[in-house]
Amino acid sequence: MSVETNEPFKSGFVTLVGRPNAGKSTLVNAIMGKKIAITSNTAQTTRHRFRAVLTREGFQLVLVDTPGLHKPHDALGEELNTSALKALEDVDVAAFLVDASKPVGTGDEWVAAQLSRTRSKKILVLSKIDLVDDAELDRQRFAAVRLGSWDAVMELSSVTGEHVQDFVDTVVSLLPEGPAWFPADMETDQPIEVVVAEFIREKILRSFRDEVPHAIGVSVEEMTYDRKKDLHRIYAVVYVERDSQKGIIIGKGGAAIKQVGTEARLDLEQLLGTRVFLDLSVKVKKNWRRDANQIRRFGYGEGA
Repeated sequence: MSVETNEPFKSGFVTLVGRPNAGKSTLVNAIMGKKIAITSNTAQTTRHRFRAVLTREGFQLVLVDTPGLHKPHDALGEELNTSALKALEDVDVAAFLVDASKPVGTGDEWVAAQLSRTRSKKILVLSKIDLVDDAELDRQRFAAVRLGSWDAVMELSSVTGEHVQDFVDTVVSLLPEGPAWFPADMETDQPIEVVVAEFIREKILRSFRDEVPHAIGVSVEEMTYDRKKDLHRIYAVVYVERDSQKGIIIGKGGAAIKQVGTEARLDLEQLLGTRVFLDLSVKVKKNWRRDANQIRRFGYGEGA
């Protein structure tokens, strides 16, 4: 005998905000149970206002991953801040992620001040609790709680999965009744070409250090599917700002860009569920980070 439930369907948008490297994209992946958003230890890894959609019986949760809020140094930084702040408009829940392994500072205070202007429900989330002991976590919680007024305070680790489901349950409890905004089988609102470009950029971020990663933009120029061979052919361009950066990305005898392509192809084959042929080229577009039009052409910030 089946038991019918009269529980109402709940739906809504939750924005993840915080300083760069607070763990927002890693939490999105942990909630979704698969890699959708790219991650690295480099600031400005996330350049898109990225939506992931989790649909389960009784609710649909739309997660909005945002660029880390920070003091901007160029037009790209300003555009990313604008994107993150716009993501706070008209959302049901704002989750403020604070890295439990780093002291609460003026950057966190600034983000909390932006949050105080919104009318959404607010959750304080201490992330990366796998990196701290109980005493340090208590100190961080005490400092972070004082930054604002919270509807819930949580701690979690996206790496170990500890309390990730508790976070989902808490967010759902704060959502209003509403319809499913997206099809049940949809997991992200990003065009597949954007996701592919981001997966490629992630490998560059993880392979190179210093200023080169910030000077990188990736564009998928062509993407076709050969049904007979079950093969995606992808042609992408990695843009840098200077000739010296182009040499670093290509590497001696093309070894560096070949390694990036190999690592990206493995991820893309998992993402697309097919074999992938990936062709990468590197081009110089001088000072593109200072050009708001070029930033939007890449789809970063509000151009997404």
